[in-house]
Amino acid sequence: MQAYYFSQMSKPERAAYNAMLECFMACAPSWRVPDLGQRALSDVYARLKLDHPEIFWVRQYSYRYTETSDYVDLRPEYSYEKSRVREQQKAIDARVTKLLRPILQAGKDEQERFIHSFICQNVRYDKLKKEYSHEVTGPLTNGVGVCEGMAKTVKLLCDRLGIGCIVVLCEADPEHGIKYRHAWNLVQMNGTWYHLDATFDNTLSACGTERFDYFNLCDEKIYRDHRASIYPLPACRDAAGFYYRKAGLSVTKNEDAQKRMQQALRKKQTHCVLHWRGGSLTREVLAQLLQLAQQTAAARNLQAACSVNLPQSVVCVQFGEKMDERILEEAAGAGENTD
Repeated sequence: MQAYYFSQMSKPERAAYNAMLECFMACAPSWRVPDLGQRALSDVYARLKLDHPEIFWVRQYSYRYTETSDYVDLRPEYSYEKSRVREQQKAIDARVTKLLRPILQAGKDEQERFIHSFICQNVRYDKLKKEYSHEVTGPLTNGVGVCEGMAKTVKLLCDRLGIGCIVVLCEADPEHGIKYRHAWNLVQMNGTWYHLDATFDNTLSACGTERFDYFNLCDEKIYRDHRASIYPLPACRDAAGFYYRKAGLSVTKNEDAQKRMQQALRKKQTHCVLHWRGGSLTREVLAQLLQLAQQTAAARNLQAACSVNLPQSVVCVQFGEKMDERILEEAAGAGENTD
């Protein structure tokens, strides 16, 4: 398990962090914790929860203090009785063990794809934002989650597989239509850090094919449509690790895009996902790609429709008997910004 945020703390913060961790793991009603002040303790608590996604039962805390003491009496509020916590811990451990057993001997790249696929294919975005959807219990035992629960689940699974992973948290930005905090992950592959937003890919995958638009992005790409992290993070500079580039799904010319569409139809696929790397993905370029898609589909007595993730320059072509000829703009992670 990698405790990234703990490694960034001062000695007093680490002391408070360790005391909180002992308290929560024991499900204790109260605990003696160094008094760092309200704001600093709140910050330590937030970072501890990001480091330890396995702690799903702590809802919040209060504390009592006296002016003559260097410690406070921490009083957590738990979501479940201690016996119920232990039952759920066993259930989650059994679920994770069974889930990961088939890929324990696989390479790290394959393991990362497996985790991504689990989130995209087995977890439904919880628009009601239930309490457990913010924890690993949502995705792992209820099949639902919001960004926080999905990001924590990714970290829990990465921790079990020995993949370096950090849960990233950014603030809301109401002025730009972002009403809530958002969470995603940093993963370390072959010593290099990348951004992985399983929630955004989860919402895009609802169209019927698994999407990898936010799989191993560099800083430049992720911050096209994400706010900056609350906490400092390792730099992610490698653009070549992006999934579509490594998988050969990144195109720079119309001819290459058409070949990919033809290949998808030969394989009787209903979707063809392309990453455009041939300059700016303008309306003119999109119109050309849609025309090529329609021509390619017509050769097989089908129609084609295009949707686009503009920030990441990803186009999804869908084939069928009757399709909408408009170019639709996709909203990745739409549930994160709605009431």
